[in-house]
Amino acid sequence: MKRHLTETLKKWKTKADRKPLLILGARQVGKTWLMQEFGKAEYKQVVYIRFDRNTRVHRIFAESNLNMKELLADIQTEMEVKITPNHTLLILDEIQECPAALTALKYFCEDLPEYHVMAAGSLLGVHQHHGTGFPVGKVQTLHLYPMNFREFLEAMGKHELVQLLNSHNWAKIALFNDKFEHLLKSYYCVGGMPEAVNKYVETENYAEVREIQLNILSDYNNDFSKHVPATLATKLSLLWNSVPMQLSKENKRFVYGNVQKNMRSKDLEAAMDWLHRAGLVHLVHRVNTPSLPLGAYHDGAFKLFFADIGLLAAKVNLRPSVILNHNEIFKEFKGALTEQYVQQELRASGTTELHYWHAETTHTELDFMLQADMNVVPLEVKAEHNTKAKSLLNYCRRYTPPLAVRASMNDYAVNSLQTNGNQQTTLLDIPLYAISLLTTEAEKALLQRQEALH
Repeated sequence: MKRHLTETLKKWKTKADRKPLLILGARQVGKTWLMQEFGKAEYKQVVYIRFDRNTRVHRIFAESNLNMKELLADIQTEMEVKITPNHTLLILDEIQECPAALTALKYFCEDLPEYHVMAAGSLLGVHQHHGTGFPVGKVQTLHLYPMNFREFLEAMGKHELVQLLNSHNWAKIALFNDKFEHLLKSYYCVGGMPEAVNKYVETENYAEVREIQLNILSDYNNDFSKHVPATLATKLSLLWNSVPMQLSKENKRFVYGNVQKNMRSKDLEAAMDWLHRAGLVHLVHRVNTPSLPLGAYHDGAFKLFFADIGLLAAKVNLRPSVILNHNEIFKEFKGALTEQYVQQELRASGTTELHYWHAETTHTELDFMLQADMNVVPLEVKAEHNTKAKSLLNYCRRYTPPLAVRASMNDYAVNSLQTNGNQQTTLLDIPLYAISLLTTEAEKALLQRQEALH
């Protein structure tokens, strides 16, 4: 497999002001694999420490008093290796299990900057240590998400299709639209959890993939009872189980009262925070005013998505044949699955905070609001080739944005949309299978518009 974050790791390795690197992500998204494969490819030696399996190394860090030279010597004794700058990658895995090791990252940065140190941990566990020794400003933090569609294509050996997408040659890309569509629907079934992708690459058997997905979901459920009090575990399960139902509504806004009758937000706030910090769900906040910064205009409402599209399909027992064969009974949930996919791709591409827009006086909504080149860009998502976009048109007539985007199974296109009077909005149509290229294409369309106006 190939993860695009590897290119970021290569840049980290050669930075003059390199800090220890902390990779965060939900369980089973591939953090350990990424670090170890990078170490094998880029260093002469990898020293791998996993804190949930080595009690002595816990004591080494806890009793070091942050004397870094002594700590390094003790690690070398424990691991029976010589750690050398530039040639050794020191990996500290499951670092949330050892708060002293998390604190030590600060002193690796200050006292031993010549050593290459990489750490990984669960989002939830690391967040719990914020304010209690967390090395603020002394680490570079990266988030790893499930494999995106292009990474899925790479794993499937479809290197030519990936190169074609990366070329942005839209005329040629359109020639292979059917191939991309078929593979995208396969991705909807498999998702981006590395173990599931690996199984599909080996077997192309959806039943075996589904078994892995159900095991992952079971592991997550077990975490609820293992790491939290019983009362909170019950609320976690209720909240977790309600996400697919809430997404299936035409109005996908999350409603606490739909989790269980008479439930209120204050009853579920702790459970919501736990799931979010664990990386198992992602919030897309609603804004009523499409102005920058979008984060300043949250109105408290939000949509709630899973971490992975394959896990969502498994959670609702959506059979792959239903997704692959355009089954009519799938019509209602198709929109939810497509929005899940788009938000997942956008996050993996670096857009970590997402929003959607709702008009206060009407029922008009837009699926996502993005920022590109200091502009607010509305994005409407369509599951198939039908691109009637009433909400997008109403929004453009109301606000006349310089750029609006429509994502669907249609081919790439750039057109002008007449809005108010002589004003026009550039309308960018982008295929769903190429949504990871949206930021680049949006910036290019805005630049071309600016040049045309001048």
